[in-house]
Amino acid sequence: MSSKNVAHDDELTIVGGVYHEHCLHPGYRNFYGSAGRAASALAHLAVPVLLHTYANDRNAQLIRERAHFDKFKVDIQKSDRPIFFQYDHGLAEPRIYGLPDKPSPELNVRATNVLRYGMLEGTAVVNAEFAVYDPQNVSAPESFHANGSTAKHLALVLNNYEASTLSEKRGLPAAEQAIELSRQNNAQVIIIKQGPAGALVYDNGKISTVPAYETERVFKIGSGDVFAAYFSNAWMIEKLSAHEAANKASRATAYYCENNHFPSPDLLKEFTPAAITLSETFIADGQRSVYLAGPFFSLAQLWLIEQARRNLTDLGLKVFSPYHDVGHGSADDVVQKDLDGIRNADIIFAVGDGLDSGTIYEVGFACANNIPVIFYSENESAEDKKMMEGSGCILCDDYVTAIYKTLWVVSQK
Repeated sequence: MSSKNVAHDDELTIVGGVYHEHCLHPGYRNFYGSAGRAASALAHLAVPVLLHTYANDRNAQLIRERAHFDKFKVDIQKSDRPIFFQYDHGLAEPRIYGLPDKPSPELNVRATNVLRYGMLEGTAVVNAEFAVYDPQNVSAPESFHANGSTAKHLALVLNNYEASTLSEKRGLPAAEQAIELSRQNNAQVIIIKQGPAGALVYDNGKISTVPAYETERVFKIGSGDVFAAYFSNAWMIEKLSAHEAANKASRATAYYCENNHFPSPDLLKEFTPAAITLSETFIADGQRSVYLAGPFFSLAQLWLIEQARRNLTDLGLKVFSPYHDVGHGSADDVVQKDLDGIRNADIIFAVGDGLDSGTIYEVGFACANNIPVIFYSENESAEDKKMMEGSGCILCDDYVTAIYKTLWVVSQK
């Protein structure tokens, strides 16, 4: 067991993992993890930060160098090996390498203000006046108190899956989930992130929502880490209400997603993204349908179609895919079924690279029927995309951005 330093009352103590992150496309290599990203993000706001984490000797030196340049303090407990997250793209489930054979000795942290992330090497037992907890676990999130952690004032920052898993009340509306989680965890604040719907905020019995914000581009890796970090600073250090803190965190996260770096206080003040306003029809019936247009005649093409179908479905969209729902066949077998799929769709997601003739026809048919089109193409010239641009298609040269634009457009339609 390790006894850790006591932080100052005006300091924000961050506890969590610092990991290597590699993304195949777009090419990205960095050394952040949840806690490392949060420490650098808040240091850019001139917040006094103390980071507690695990690292082997080589990575410990990297963390100390980052702390020196970003101006935060660190306390590192030795671990055996580095951990790597490998992404194919920003929405892909990462492959994780270097997981420990057994848990490292627990971290023990006593401080006034603590942001605790779930981590892979071990656990952190926290004793705090104020604490924010983000479990960061896609399979079996652990409750804040399960390892003996305590806090006089506790906020949980969760996604929908974590909320339903921790409450063990699957199927409940988010507001009821929040009430149940508050009761079970003796937590004053519950934040449940809800994609384009923003976030539900439970604060001592009062429920409100804050919006998500639309951006020109979306860099997704680490966005959840950033939300928890900015919320923690606003709620614990700036003493804003949970609603105000969540809204500030949502805006700061939008800045990070659009720019892939951390804003200074002045940049954050100047950043005024548009809030995503859900349409009444989307709120009423929830699900929207997307027609997935694109070639599927080679391994590479099929791989991309599979990825897009999975990522769109994960965002709650109902996907009609000609490959999956109709298949190969003669013109008599497939054309009318494909065209019916377009007629019944709320939006088209088109893979444009290669300028496949069938895909281009589907885009034109959708435009003629006043169905919005997201046209994802990285390698085609402006000249080749002129007709799509001139007919009102939304052009995207980044895959993750194209997926999110699809959701944002259809949720406001």
